[in-house]
Amino acid sequence: MIRAMIEWQVQPTEAGNPLEFLTNRLPGAPRSYLRQLLRKGRVRRDDGPLDESAVLRPGDRVILPESARLRQLLALPPVPVILYESREMLIVEKPAGLAVHGSQGHEEDHLLGRIQALLQERRAPYSVAPVHRLDLETSGPILFAKGRQAAGRLGQLFMDGAAQKSYLALVAGELIGAGRLESPVRAKGKLKAATTDYRTLTGFGDFTLVELELLSGRTHQIRQQLSAAGHPLTGDRRYGGPTPPGLKRLFLHCRKLALPDPFGGPDVLVESPLPAELAQVLNALGARTP
Repeated sequence: MIRAMIEWQVQPTEAGNPLEFLTNRLPGAPRSYLRQLLRKGRVRRDDGPLDESAVLRPGDRVILPESARLRQLLALPPVPVILYESREMLIVEKPAGLAVHGSQGHEEDHLLGRIQALLQERRAPYSVAPVHRLDLETSGPILFAKGRQAAGRLGQLFMDGAAQKSYLALVAGELIGAGRLESPVRAKGKLKAATTDYRTLTGFGDFTLVELELLSGRTHQIRQQLSAAGHPLTGDRRYGGPTPPGLKRLFLHCRKLALPDPFGGPDVLVESPLPAELAQVLNALGARTP
């Protein structure tokens, strides 16, 4: 009888220690269980069994035999990746395709629900609420407030423009240098003023990798303004963006969130690495991952 196998390909951001790779792929698994798999030689790549001292390279194929426990772990919603935490704040990584909170079509699985499950395991004596949003297909850090008082003060901070968000985007065409996008965007049926600063990081072929900073916060602001400028976001079919080979989402990632701590702590700066699926697209195009 041929036993079913689980196979993964190591992405550039996953290279390195096998235990960390497994922890990333199976976030609900106890590290002791993953160590046991490595010690028993159950985890392999093409050249043989892996142990904790091995070094994974981008493109390596990691293989392990399927089991009832692994199937159960793979079926669990991933544990939220916490980027920063204080008494009043919790900043968590939002993957693309996951809604921030429950809405039509996303009632069962959303970021808020995953955090609530985590807090229930901790027996935390407080509730959390998102202070801002990211589009469904955008990845990056989301700030949650712990309790009503924190939510009010952090929400005011965002309304006052004291928080800064920087994005990485792959756009169509050649966009040179730095500048400001000020075309109005349509929000709730009306045209509203919006401002986005951009800076070119690298250009290659038919695409340009840019860094963007929002100076206002309109729905689909980046997507609408890039399209109006003639450089639509890649993967954005709604606003006319092309799709490079291998891209299965919007190429838009919030990589920095900076804000003063209104509760007397030091300023907060959170950086989020480019997700593996976007790094893979850049590598296929011959660009260096920033």
